[in-house]
Amino acid sequence: MEKINYQGVIKEEVNHPDHYQGNGIEVIDIIDSFDLNFNLGNSIKYILRADKKGFKKKDLNKAVWYLNRELEKWKG
Repeated sequence: MEKINYQGVIKEEVNHPDHYQGNGIEVIDIIDSFDLNFNLGNSIKYILRADKKGFKKKDLNKAVWYLNRELEKWKG
């Protein structure tokens, strides 16, 4: 898979990237274990990786966007 060499450090960008890891648990495993749909899964993904790539506010705004999209299904 694609690896990125940044200042002499090779990082995996597709399989198990650092920004999706947390205390031995990977984001996709959480999404799968709770059987979350696309919108909720993406919300969790952006919340859990917020600030791991230096874009905390942007990631949290994306999480809110996906939550609002999910809430739209329940209007009325």
